Amino acid sequence: MFRTRLLSGILLVVAALAVLIMGGSLLATVLFLISVIAYRELSGACGIRKEGEKTCLPEIVGCAMTIVYYGALGLSLSFGAAAVHTAMLFVVVAVFLLFLFVYVFTFPRYHANQIMSAMFSFLYGPVMLSFLYLLREGFEEGIYLVWFVFLASWGSDTCAYCAGVLFGKHKMAPKLSPKKSVEGAVGGVLGAALLFVIYTQLVINKYTMITLPLPFAAVLGAMGAVISMVGDLAASAVKRDHDIKDYGKLIPGHGGIMDRFDSVIVAAPMIYAGVALLMFLG
Repeated sequence: MFRTRLLSGILLVVAALAVLIMGGSLLATVLFLISVIAYRELSGACGIRKEGEKTCLPEIVGCAMTIVYYGALGLSLSFGAAAVHTAMLFVVVAVFLLFLFVYVFTFPRYHANQIMSAMFSFLYGPVMLSFLYLLREGFEEGIYLVWFVFLASWGSDTCAYCAGVLFGKHKMAPKLSPKKSVEGAVGGVLGAALLFVIYTQLVINKYTMITLPLPFAAVLGAMGAVISMVGDLAASAVKRDHDIKDYGKLIPGHGGIMDRFDSVIVAAPMIYAGVALLMFLG
């Protein structure tokens, strides 16, 4: 199992490197596919699609609107940030209204909790993941900035694991993740802050037109790590609520998209907001 997990993890990192470096339509396509898979995983976990069903109308609507959502982002990027944010808002509202139509005109086939879970899953999967695309393609130096997301998520997770193994004594969330410790969490936050400072000093401030103050980088890294941990625990909470071990079996040794990208999904909007704030102030 360890060898399978390690090998699939290495292949995943290599694939992520290649796709993010290429960017553009390749990145949009890959993120769209990942978003659809994440949405289907959440559909099954949250009971939108009942056990034994291959699909259902709310899930079809969510997947179809994921196409519309990414298409709107791609078309609006050339018109600036205001157009992107407007497009995002309109599509999200349209998805909400479509789910209401499904609820009303198929009543009582779908319960309110299924419709609410469908909207939750759309925001959690496709919308949150799309901030990776916006960060990579929405800023001139996006090819360098996008790696902050992975330093905040996978980087802090590695630091937290090492600190937990060496110093962990106090359980942080025993009912959600018994192996996570308070000491590990502190190590993850401090480690992410340090990784952000090092990456900023050696890459951002050296090879880009951006001057990112090191204290700002440290704070952004620490906040990104905290958000990543919350995302990890939130994904675990959904699994505990619905009594499932993994979201899927797509990635050998890791589970599904939601199992591997749970922290990336929530870190991406946080890092995007931090970078956008820096650009606004600078």
